[in-house]
Amino acid sequence: MTEGPLRVVIADDHTVMRAGVVALLASDTGIEIVGEAGDGSAALTLVERHGPDVALVDLRMPVLDGVATTTEIVTRFPHTRVLILTTYDTDAEIERAVEAGAIGYLLKDTTREQLADAIRAAARGETVLAPRVAERLVARMRQPVQIPLTAREEDVLDAVADGLTNAEIGRRLVISEATVKTHLLRLFAKLDVNDRTRAVVVAMERGLLRRPSGTEGA
Repeated sequence: MTEGPLRVVIADDHTVMRAGVVALLASDTGIEIVGEAGDGSAALTLVERHGPDVALVDLRMPVLDGVATTTEIVTRFPHTRVLILTTYDTDAEIERAVEAGAIGYLLKDTTREQLADAIRAAARGETVLAPRVAERLVARMRQPVQIPLTAREEDVLDAVADGLTNAEIGRRLVISEATVKTHLLRLFAKLDVNDRTRAVVVAMERGLLRRPSGTEGA
């Protein structure tokens, strides 16, 4: 981190938005805007020229989008921290930005104080997330991990959905009844269920069945 005011580059293809960010930070003597870019390629040129502490990068930009720009900055100019500032808060957008190396993810409804604090935190190497973004990430982490089914487990699941008994499943798949039971136990564990009917219901919800079927049979 440089001595004196933190040096910041802003990359956003919306001129009005860039002007708004500059206006928000103008009264903060601890932050200096050293460059503005309307696309990712121009942002890289400014980062190379000025060596800023932080780059505020939008996601949707021409020439190079925010993710590609972030990847280039992190790879070529590791002293510059990338802070995403965008209107997009979908899981896919957040994951792509974080995977590219962004140290923070803010939304454009961020207040002046929040933005200034985030820039300082990012310059110190601290992760900065907008509250809504943090909530989405936590929610995703709390979701149970879905372990993929094997081809044979899918065969058994389809047969269960067709209402076949273990013996009938064994004859259809040319395997022993004991093997069918083993597959069922693994299916129950992967789907986090305790019975055949619930297994079919959960499989339908997750789109795991190969064809529409009933749930009758035991």
